[in-house]
Amino acid sequence: MHRNVQPFSDEDASIETMSHCSGFSDPASFTEDVGPEAEEEATQEDLEYKLKGFIDLTLDKSAKTRQAALEGLKNALTSKILFDFILERRMTLTDSIERCIKKGKSDEQCAAAGLACLLCVQLGSGIESEEIFKTLAPVLKKIISDGTANIQTRRACITCLGICCFIVTEDITELYLTMECLENIFTKSYQKERDTNGISSTHSTMLHINALLTWTLLLTICPVSEVKKKLEMHLHKLPSLLSCDDVNMRIAAGETLALLFELAREMDADFFYEDMELLSQKLRSLATDGNKHRAKVDKRKQRSVFRDVLRAIEERDFTTETVKFGPERMYIDCWVKKLTYYTFKEILGSGMQYHLQSNEFLRNVFELGPPVMLDAATLKTMKIPRFERHLYNSAAFKARTKARSKCRDKRADVVEFF
Repeated sequence: MHRNVQPFSDEDASIETMSHCSGFSDPASFTEDVGPEAEEEATQEDLEYKLKGFIDLTLDKSAKTRQAALEGLKNALTSKILFDFILERRMTLTDSIERCIKKGKSDEQCAAAGLACLLCVQLGSGIESEEIFKTLAPVLKKIISDGTANIQTRRACITCLGICCFIVTEDITELYLTMECLENIFTKSYQKERDTNGISSTHSTMLHINALLTWTLLLTICPVSEVKKKLEMHLHKLPSLLSCDDVNMRIAAGETLALLFELAREMDADFFYEDMELLSQKLRSLATDGNKHRAKVDKRKQRSVFRDVLRAIEERDFTTETVKFGPERMYIDCWVKKLTYYTFKEILGSGMQYHLQSNEFLRNVFELGPPVMLDAATLKTMKIPRFERHLYNSAAFKARTKARSKCRDKRADVVEFF
């Protein structure tokens, strides 16, 4: 049954309304209710009752109540696969998200944008996600392009626009328009590096970083012809960002360059970059940076990243990472997969491992095949006893400490080949 929707207001919620919502919006209590250990207590009916309560409260008069409801829905979609439930209510949810993004203030807008991402992640790359994307894209682009809008809101909208576009890959025209929107943001940093009189701020730089990394993610799903065009446009300009004052921008630019070189070499094994010597010098400088004016943490982080970037560009090498989830494991063995993994991990947070196990869309993205179904008895036999796990961890820690003492601030060049 639908109720009358009252106009949005920033008034505090009544005690009754807030107490009703707070029971839904606490992540810990929600996870506790819906986790596998509590299945006997939290029936499907109880879960759906809570979720319906969230959806109703996204239309509440109070901004605090609406935001709490949005956060509660986000927690639910992060911790559980709810495809059937949201499939039936996707239009209602989309309308609420659009309304919150248009009318709400920064925190509410960010929560709504995050919920839109999770909706598309749950629904996958079908027509349902396409409907959500087409409804929200104009609103998101308007905020992204509005220089007077809140920076945090613009960043959240960039992430939402990019993720939804990545999931809905069928519409090539919309993909290109989205990338153009993002280019209009991060290319301002090119000008900033050329113009010494340009006014830089940490907030605007973080916005440009968001746009650059989201654009790079979308580039990975472009046709070869489009990738070639983008390489010609940006490969000679991106190195200018390596001189940015902000360490996060330097790192984002370095990782983007490594990924672009990877794409270029996949298309042409003999790919030649005419400014390679100059680029190598710059990367080597950042990989060994000892600038006293920079914070130690920043220098350590930068050196670690640029050692990998330098090795990727000069030697075509990549340090493989292993991600374990349940009884399975995934190998991150290239820059494209690394960017894709960490982008979705940022959205799903602690729910990333669960979604890698159960979410068919994500498993398709990472080529993991259908979800692995294991019964409780099999899972129990796979568990390592606590004492054995302690011994293993102690031995691993001692070996790691010994290796680090032999060569401080250096990485072992160990690569697994599979």
